[in-house]
Amino acid sequence: MKRQRVGELELSSFCLSATAFGAGLRGDAMFRLYDDFREAGGDFFDTAHCYCFWLEDGAGSSERALGECLRRNGDGGKVFIGTKGGHPAVPPKYPRPDAFLAPEVLASDIQESQDRLGVERIDLYFLHRDDPRVPVSEILSVLNAEADRGRIRCLGASNWSTRRIEEANVYAARHGLRGFVASQPQWSLALPNASGDPTMKSVTPEDEAWHARHQLPVVAYSPTACGYFASEDPSACRAFDSPASRARHHRAHQLAAEIGATPNQIALAWLMSQPFPVIPILGATKRGHLADALGAASVQLSTAQRIWLRDG
Repeated sequence: MKRQRVGELELSSFCLSATAFGAGLRGDAMFRLYDDFREAGGDFFDTAHCYCFWLEDGAGSSERALGECLRRNGDGGKVFIGTKGGHPAVPPKYPRPDAFLAPEVLASDIQESQDRLGVERIDLYFLHRDDPRVPVSEILSVLNAEADRGRIRCLGASNWSTRRIEEANVYAARHGLRGFVASQPQWSLALPNASGDPTMKSVTPEDEAWHARHQLPVVAYSPTACGYFASEDPSACRAFDSPASRARHHRAHQLAAEIGATPNQIALAWLMSQPFPVIPILGATKRGHLADALGAASVQLSTAQRIWLRDG
């Protein structure tokens, strides 16, 4: 598996989501999926403080189960963990204070994530959401203090606008502070329909141009649009189905047939062919689905193919 530079970290070119670990995926099935990813050269895992609060007794299960995998395999210090904190309240199952990026809230989130994962330092710590009411100077002050304490290594922003990321990084550069080294938005070849969560951010054409200028890596969640391209019937996936997405779905299937890949691999290869670093977060919970996704590493798209898949 190829490597991608993200700040001072050199990560595998795919990231494996641990969202379902300890909840929908347990025991041998979880360990086998973890082992498959490691054997393929993967060493970058994604989780979050809030996963899986929406399930009965699910809060914290993802981080705890990922920590179990680390201990079972003796992988402490051998893999890179990206986790997220600073998420607003989702009543009634995930109560949070209104000031969800307050220093004491982030300190608590970081401590709980460390304890669940069983790690002394978190490699890549993302703020799960932005709070525009809080100046970037205050946010960076808190995160840099945590990094100085040795509890986090690199900083990331999840579901932040590129405008706020740039504002933060300009401030960090001027004041000798750590800035954000990666962004984690929703992004795939399919176009998402409006969701019920206005705080979720998807990559726009303007964002693409910004990332190309600044070469800030994207760690993309939902990179296969929840299986949209794997399905023969795109209308079954309401979260992404639209005339524009269907056209891209058709082109992905056409190109896949021409070059001997799967449509899902084409969608992942499209992300990885961007003119800036993109690491897809694979949400596979089945070994066959993971193997198919990892096969995208061998699919090389030309610039013309990348543009054609998007625009026709």
